[in-house]
Amino acid sequence: MFNLTLSELSQALSQGQFSSLELTQALLERIKRLDSQYNSFITLSEEQALLQAKAADASRAAGHATPLTGLPVAHKDLFCIQGIRTSCGSRMLDNFVSPYNATLVERLNQAGMVTLGKTNMDEFAMGSSNESSYYGPARNPWDAQRVPGGSSGGSAAAVAARLVPAATGSDTGGSIRQPAALCGITGLKPTYGRISRYGMIAYASSFDQAGPMTRSAEDAALLLQAMAGEDPLDSTCAVHPVPDYRASLNNSLSGLRIGLPKEYFAEGTDPEILQRVREAVAEFEKMGAQVKEVSLPNTQLSIPAYYILAPAEASSNLSRFDGVRYGHRCAAPKDLEDLYKRTREEGFGTEVKRRIMVGTYALSEGFYDAYYRKAQQIRRLIQQDFVRVLQDVDVIMAPVTPCAAFPLGEKNSDPVSMYMEDVFTLSLNLAGLPGMSIPCGFSGHLPVGLQLIGNYFDEARLLNIAHQYQQVTDWHQHTPANLSED
Repeated sequence: MFNLTLSELSQALSQGQFSSLELTQALLERIKRLDSQYNSFITLSEEQALLQAKAADASRAAGHATPLTGLPVAHKDLFCIQGIRTSCGSRMLDNFVSPYNATLVERLNQAGMVTLGKTNMDEFAMGSSNESSYYGPARNPWDAQRVPGGSSGGSAAAVAARLVPAATGSDTGGSIRQPAALCGITGLKPTYGRISRYGMIAYASSFDQAGPMTRSAEDAALLLQAMAGEDPLDSTCAVHPVPDYRASLNNSLSGLRIGLPKEYFAEGTDPEILQRVREAVAEFEKMGAQVKEVSLPNTQLSIPAYYILAPAEASSNLSRFDGVRYGHRCAAPKDLEDLYKRTREEGFGTEVKRRIMVGTYALSEGFYDAYYRKAQQIRRLIQQDFVRVLQDVDVIMAPVTPCAAFPLGEKNSDPVSMYMEDVFTLSLNLAGLPGMSIPCGFSGHLPVGLQLIGNYFDEARLLNIAHQYQQVTDWHQHTPANLSED
């Protein structure tokens, strides 16, 4: 049961092999028994999950089931769920219980899915290792002494450990793709605006994008189908048709044009990771794809541009956490200034404070033009690089990360080294393009991810490419050696 994909579980439920209630109870018990090893969940929503499972079984008995009815899912703990704590991995929101559902949550609820709980994450989605969480780091199921990636590390670890067949994540600078690569699962960052951000607590509003984290591309297509689409509650959500993502999964890849950006294959990346990526590209060539080298010359500017723009937006977004309306509040404030200062000092962690300070500095008088405006200009150049290259190729392929999962604590004292973990993922968020990570082998005993980069709103093609690769390889079916199978 635990090793079945979403698609396989859907079929098993429709055939009556077990009920949604039985599946939910089994997974909740598994989480309670095993998650102390991984710390992938912050909150279990057991009572709500059992009610949803019973309702799903009743709906199925009445003949009203959708493909997702009764299937379990976990949500990254920045998606608001009515009546359940939404902490964003921070002390600041440790006591916040949302009065409403995020649109993404509401749509999956309407599709009949069962929410098992909220997953661990870097505080306010700021991090690449899940170590900035107020609740302690999530751990990589492939090696519990290593990071699962971030900021959606809890979601990635939970899926990799077979605690839940699918989870939601958010990607601001690589936070779906990087943990998906480090944990050996499939992660999709859709085009900016493809999924509503309503009810998703903001880090950097012009970058944040929700997406599915699953075992396979087929499962990602199943989830994206329910999650995507216009939302009148989110003015940044795209007004764009939602295709049937599963309809094109089996399309032939003959004649597919693949671009390999030379900037992503330079020195500084683990040679084993580059080798696994090249081996994956060779598999596509066997399926009839054509490969050419391309250039994205402004790639090296993505990190400095991102770490001005995203902190600037964070500085603005996080100003609402002041101890007045909700969240943490310092004890016995002397006056309003003391309330603000001590609440924010106590409520925010080190990395969040660092980014707020960087962002406030970049937006301050005398520095706005020199930093923020210049970074926006670089953002446009990076976007134009992708637009030019994607006129000549159908998909860009590259590594997701420069190295496999690194040991816990290794990069905590060196923020720049931690930021470099996102060197291959940030540029997509700057451009707003869709990207995907799929397992393509191992570096030692640790998973390696292949990154697929597509054109705007071309998620169907990415899912097709990933699915076809997963038909001829079995990397996505591998499980950590010490995983409990009971």
